[in-house]
Amino acid sequence: SSLWLHRVCGCCGALRPRYKRLVDNIFPEDPEDGLVKANMEKLTFYALSAPEKLDRIGAYLSERLSRDVARHRYGYVCIAMEALDQLLMACHCQSINLFVESFLKMVRKLLESDKPSLQILGTNSFVKFANIEEDTPSYHRSYDFFVSRFSEMCHSSYEDPDIRTKIRMAGIKGLQGVVRKTVNDELQANIWDPQHMDKIVPSLLFNLQCGEHSESRSPSPLQATEKEKESPVELTERCFRELLGRAAYDTVLSFAFPSFLINFLLYCFFFLQSQHSHLVIQQLLGHLDANSKNSAKVRAGIVEVLLEAAAIAASGSVGPTVLEVFNTLLRQLRLSVDYELTGSYDGSTNIGTKIIKAHEERQLQEAVIRTIGSFANTLPTYQRSEVMLFIMGKIPVPGIHPTLPSTGSGPEGTRMIQIMLLKSLVQVTAGFQTTNMLTALPSSFLEPLLSFSLTEDPEVRLLVLQILLSLIDRHDNRPKFTNISIISDISVLKLKVDKCSRQDNLFMKKHGQQLYRHIYMGCKEPSSGRQHYETLFALLGLLSVELANEEVVVDLIRLALALQDLALSTDEALPVYNRCAVHALAAAYLNLICQLTTVPAFCQHIHEVIEVRQKESPYLLPEDVFIDNPKLPSSLEKVEGGVLFLQSKITEVLGGSGYNTERLATPYVPQYTDEDRLSKRKSIGETISLQVEVESRNSPEKEERTPAEEITFETLKNAIVDSVGMEEQERERRRQVVVKFQKAPFEEIAAHCGARATLLQSKLNQIFEITIRPPPSPSGTVSSGYGQSQSRSVPIYEMKFPDLCVY
Repeated sequence: SSLWLHRVCGCCGALRPRYKRLVDNIFPEDPEDGLVKANMEKLTFYALSAPEKLDRIGAYLSERLSRDVARHRYGYVCIAMEALDQLLMACHCQSINLFVESFLKMVRKLLESDKPSLQILGTNSFVKFANIEEDTPSYHRSYDFFVSRFSEMCHSSYEDPDIRTKIRMAGIKGLQGVVRKTVNDELQANIWDPQHMDKIVPSLLFNLQCGEHSESRSPSPLQATEKEKESPVELTERCFRELLGRAAYDTVLSFAFPSFLINFLLYCFFFLQSQHSHLVIQQLLGHLDANSKNSAKVRAGIVEVLLEAAAIAASGSVGPTVLEVFNTLLRQLRLSVDYELTGSYDGSTNIGTKIIKAHEERQLQEAVIRTIGSFANTLPTYQRSEVMLFIMGKIPVPGIHPTLPSTGSGPEGTRMIQIMLLKSLVQVTAGFQTTNMLTALPSSFLEPLLSFSLTEDPEVRLLVLQILLSLIDRHDNRPKFTNISIISDISVLKLKVDKCSRQDNLFMKKHGQQLYRHIYMGCKEPSSGRQHYETLFALLGLLSVELANEEVVVDLIRLALALQDLALSTDEALPVYNRCAVHALAAAYLNLICQLTTVPAFCQHIHEVIEVRQKESPYLLPEDVFIDNPKLPSSLEKVEGGVLFLQSKITEVLGGSGYNTERLATPYVPQYTDEDRLSKRKSIGETISLQVEVESRNSPEKEERTPAEEITFETLKNAIVDSVGMEEQERERRRQVVVKFQKAPFEEIAAHCGARATLLQSKLNQIFEITIRPPPSPSGTVSSGYGQSQSRSVPIYEMKFPDLCVY
């Protein structure tokens, strides 16, 4: 009966609860008329007067909306949502929590609909709700459904492109609203957790990648409304900006690195606070290490992101752990070289399930090198110097500092790592400028670098020269020395020449002779090609305009004349091209330096020789040598007379202008040091050469001692004259010793070492016998058990003296 009574009362409008009558009155008979505003005001006033009724109002509106959705009465659905929005905006009290539950239930109902208009309607209502700051947090709400649904809308594939765009934009706005609503609510589940971020971030990135910026820009933006200007791309960027702007220091690490999509980190640098950007860099580096055995494409993708990140975040990207960034990149470079040479990720010779492609590894290596340079460009000078030292310490030098762990790639791997690290140094030193080269380029960096310029590998030597050019060029003069040519007036080059500072003079005083010697040795190498000579010319030119005082100018002129003598010498066995190239290099440089000194007589002599060469021997000038197909003679036997620069003439004309004639008249002779021998080693087997030559002098194979030679004046004279021949003999002897230890069988080497050990032991036994053996006994000898005589000391009181000795 009670049920019957309830139904009767429900049918009678006068007996219905007041809140239901107020809710019913806001709906017009024709939904196209829209919300009845007067009745809506009554409902709002009632809700404000009786806030305890809000939950019932919400429940009833939810019931009506569900019924209208089921009956496809979408006009009434829109009116119900409009009413809900107005109630939410008007009511700010503690009781709103219960009303919100009904509201979220209705929004969820709309989002579950297949009709795009209802999805967008529900999203808009949710966004309005997200903008409301509630007085008290709520612990019983859950936004997991909304995160999932809005993310799904971001990936909408609706057929109509306009509707698809609207749905995606609604999804982006919805995600923005979820973040805004939950980020400051301590009782809510952490929105930065991976289960949420792994949905939000890919959805936003999807719209960034798929959207076209050109579509979002109207030809006449002033006439377009704000909504018409919006596109998924622009909306997503704003969403990212807000997302990262709300992230605190302790939440950056948790949200900024989704477990599967690395490209997101690029966008972090646009919007993330500068003091946090290095955290993202650290995450990327960790991700790179975690994928060390992944395919080269994956690793290259991460490295490319690092490259872009360094450019975007500028100086703040490296952060406090500067060397760790470069250490990780160098480690990846070494691993890539090992993978390329071994063909396996585990260092074995058997290729596993993953096939390593050499060209992909090369692309990765180039990307790592570019990234190293990009990070270095963000550093101040003092930090860049530290990085240069750090990388130099990583370059393996067999027998000296093989810093990198040994791998299965062998000597070829060592060579490739040397080249890759030198290429990295080329990137790091690009644009390097300092006022004090002594502190920026200490001996601990410059000396090992110069030692690499003496190696037999032409690629290594060329890289070293490029590094030197970057270090010395502080006024952007390097491009002006790109091509070797005879320029009649160097003013067209517009060289920037500043007076050398005291620090520059000290630098050249300390390292000048090393630089001259390495230039000379570089020209002396038979494997040097066109690029080497062009780079050497640029190095001479930069020394002349960047670091040259009067003493340096004199030494550089002496060096150029020594290069001419080198090209004339037949003892070096240089190919014809190299000899012509050295002649051309010396001519081009003397033409440059004579105009820099502005001594007319000096310039006249140089120009006279060049004119003779142009007529008689054009193959001695750069225009005929440093071309693609130079026309060279078969031999250079008659290079004399007017085609040569005369040291006596140059000394005479420069002496009249106040230059040091004594120094100019002294021919330049490079000093050969142990560094040459160390740098000429090509493999690890040669690292023992220095020890071997010491051992070989004392080996049992050389037991015959040569008699002491009488030192006379003639002996000293011959030693000076034949110094070159002696050096060649000594070099040949060392080479033979090295070859022996490289190619001889193991048994022979072991026997050789064993013979040395036996000889040493016998010598020790003789010494011990002399120092420990007791003095001979007058009592004679005693016989041992084996018939051998053995000396024995007898106490004095036991000795038997002859009768004639006793008195």
